[in-house]
Amino acid sequence: MANEPQTGKRALVIGVGNEYRGDDAVGILLCRRLAEQAPQLAVAEHNGEGAALLEAWQGAELVIVIDAVQSGAHAGKIFRFDAAVQAIPTQFFHYSTHAFSLAEAIELGRALNRLPRHLIVYGIEGKNFTAGAPLTAAVAQAMPEVLAQVMRDLRMFAPAD
Repeated sequence: MANEPQTGKRALVIGVGNEYRGDDAVGILLCRRLAEQAPQLAVAEHNGEGAALLEAWQGAELVIVIDAVQSGAHAGKIFRFDAAVQAIPTQFFHYSTHAFSLAEAIELGRALNRLPRHLIVYGIEGKNFTAGAPLTAAVAQAMPEVLAQVMRDLRMFAPAD
């Protein structure tokens, strides 16, 4: 894990995925780039298991989650959701093998009043999730734009220390 998050951090970026499953690695790879560009930022790599996500963002005021999605859109399409005010379409994160997905974790957090004040979710449409496959070109090409959008969100929403 890059830049292990600290308890009480006000802003946290979570990269979700599996670095050994093609486009599923995009959240983790973007998290690593953010850690290089902003070493003071709390970032965490995560496998996407819903219950553990609820714990990971505990105590943060701003959380940005980056993950690959499978919605049927063209590979590399970027989706942005303000999860603190809108539900996440569950079909976007349906490929998870975990007990419940990111979308379900968010809704459980909402029901339990355990969501951060600001919770932004970025989904990058993937194409190939095969074990051992590299990122597809379309997903790799989307990464700089997602990085720029995340940096804008951090400037806009991050609370002052």
